[in-house]
Amino acid sequence: WYRKAAEQGYATAQYNLGVCYKNGKGVPKDAAQAVSWYRKAAQQGDVDAQNNLGVCYESGAGVPKDTAQAVVWYRKAAEQGLARAQCNLGYCYKNGIGVLKDERLAIKWYRKAAEQGFARAQNNLGVCYRDGAGVPKDPVQAVDWYRKAAEQGYADAQCNLGYCYETGAGVPKDLAQAARWYRKAAEQGQTI
Repeated sequence: WYRKAAEQGYATAQYNLGVCYKNGKGVPKDAAQAVSWYRKAAQQGDVDAQNNLGVCYESGAGVPKDTAQAVVWYRKAAEQGLARAQCNLGYCYKNGIGVLKDERLAIKWYRKAAEQGFARAQNNLGVCYRDGAGVPKDPVQAVDWYRKAAEQGYADAQCNLGYCYETGAGVPKDLAQAARWYRKAAEQGQTI
């Protein structure tokens, strides 16, 4: 049914068919087919397809790796408000992937995603406050952002929050709290 709708030009069906090809659900895994369907949906403005097309270009899955193209597609979705794409775009700016490194722009995009409750962006924003990357160092702000992500079950943030409690960075030192957060992360397979 996805194929029938996709062939009639329905962007959501095109995106869903791309996901099926990416994951091998109902069809053999085929990254090139996934890209083809993502592109059709992305060109119609489907934000999830735009983001996934960016992921494909960043990783070289189904297309030659092209980080500048990844940024183009992340930006299209990010500007439409997709938190995942905003976080991906922030990551590109933070690390100079497909764009010149610009920590202030990384913060801008991480913050947009974090304020929507996107846990990975909240954790990344916490890391920026911890390190003073694009913002002044602020361990209290780092803890606040880690906590938001950790409470959503994001393992990296749980580990980071545990470390803050272990060392007293931004919070009073509390080894019981450190162990609690480390345990939560470990239960998800997170290692330090």
